[in-house]
Amino acid sequence: MRFTHFFFLLYFFVFLNCKQEKIQLYKIEGKQIAISDSITANSEIESFIKPYRINIQKDLDSVLAYSLDTYSKTDGELNTALGNFMADLIYSEANPIFKSRTKKDIDMVLLNHGGIRGILNRGNISKRTAFQLMPFENNIVVVALKKPQIDSLIDYLSKQKKAHPISKLKLTLDKNYHVIEAKIKGKEIVNNQTYYVATSDYLYNGGDNMNFFKPNDTLYRLDYKIRNAIIDNFIKLDTIKPVIDNRFTQIK
Repeated sequence: MRFTHFFFLLYFFVFLNCKQEKIQLYKIEGKQIAISDSITANSEIESFIKPYRINIQKDLDSVLAYSLDTYSKTDGELNTALGNFMADLIYSEANPIFKSRTKKDIDMVLLNHGGIRGILNRGNISKRTAFQLMPFENNIVVVALKKPQIDSLIDYLSKQKKAHPISKLKLTLDKNYHVIEAKIKGKEIVNNQTYYVATSDYLYNGGDNMNFFKPNDTLYRLDYKIRNAIIDNFIKLDTIKPVIDNRFTQIK
């Protein structure tokens, strides 16, 4: 009986002490586990995922269109064939969605040069190509901006001296990179007008230091990934042949 009482008292005091003490994490340890060919594959897991892998590979490699040449984001100074293609397809794929919801048109598109992560190779184009061009899960958003924000956007582009993809916006710079012409859909940019700018949620949130999107009148989330817009555009096209044009140029 005394033996039982002893353990009861021991449990009571230990439990009471534990309730009063604060347990704090003081150390976290980790180690790197290298993944290499030396790791033996698990045959059961391999056999389970094999049909799914085959299905995915087949879907990714299905031919959607044909590219007449190889296009890169570095093939031009202020605008590139690939960048123009990317910005234009965002307009053509996103504008019908935006218009059906708001009864308004997108006025211009702005993407970022660094967001294009691959090249468009000459030959067959597949879904895999879209993943190579846009590996990120970025979504298309439309931001309602007034002239002051548009002016900041244009100032950003002129100072960056980089081929950030644009569509429906025409910029001309002088030899010192000062803006001498800026038009949206062929018209002068005016006060008291709202411009609907399509971009990525990454840029809207300040990516690449594009801080001119906030504040704004309204933000429209289309729930439409840029990659899906690329795939949808590939499906509609038989042949892809983008060009460098005069949408963003410098007079030297």
